[in-house]
Amino acid sequence: MKTSDSRGPFDEIGRNAHARFAALSALFDRATSRQLEDRGVGPGWHCLEVGGGGGSVAIWLSECVGAAGRVVVTDIDTRFLETIALPNLEVRRHDIIRDPLPEGAFDLVHTRMVLIHLPEREEVLGRMAAALKPGGWLVCEEFDSLSAPPDSAVSPGEVLLRTHVAMGRLSADTRVDQRYGRLLYGRFRALGLVGLGAEARMSMVQCGSPGAALLRASYERRRTAMIGAGYLTEQEFDQDLGRLDDADFVMPSPIMWTAWGRRP
Repeated sequence: MKTSDSRGPFDEIGRNAHARFAALSALFDRATSRQLEDRGVGPGWHCLEVGGGGGSVAIWLSECVGAAGRVVVTDIDTRFLETIALPNLEVRRHDIIRDPLPEGAFDLVHTRMVLIHLPEREEVLGRMAAALKPGGWLVCEEFDSLSAPPDSAVSPGEVLLRTHVAMGRLSADTRVDQRYGRLLYGRFRALGLVGLGAEARMSMVQCGSPGAALLRASYERRRTAMIGAGYLTEQEFDQDLGRLDDADFVMPSPIMWTAWGRRP
């Protein structure tokens, strides 16, 4: 969600950004911090956060590494990061597809919800691995949106909204890999990383939840593109947005996969 202009309608970075970043933080920051703690992040580490978004993970990392450590947080649009003023945190405008990364420079490289949006994801993943010091950790968190669709036979009330189908079609058009989280472990192994592991998490999206807030922001961000492509009508879109406020609405979230490995 935070890198090149090759993503067409998905590159409307500013639209509903604060709502999206707040929902992502509420949904995933606790699990992200646990994963990074388990990798041993601590005082003196040099860390790279690729696609920093609203900055919540970068701020947490800066607190962990302390005055002796350093955090570099990158994004192609840094407007939501520029208000962060921490002495050990550098905000850098950077396109992970086109701009170089220093090799062998970081104890930790982390990214969340970036790679799925990049057609060049395999090259980017390799460059992030190369940016690690020997023994440094790569931790990536990405969605698998295809493996657990809503099923009303399993849970009465589960529904697949027309807008969600339309967003999936738009994703395919823009070469978003909606299953990439499921593939991370194999990609890490192919890169020759060691100490590998992976974990998956999901939840039920329901009225008033951070998951519903993220869905709403994601739908609204892509409204013009989905309707313009003929994937749904304005009336269908508005009906689905209303469904998110229905007390009976429920839908399984995408699966969030976290994979980790270290450079030998």
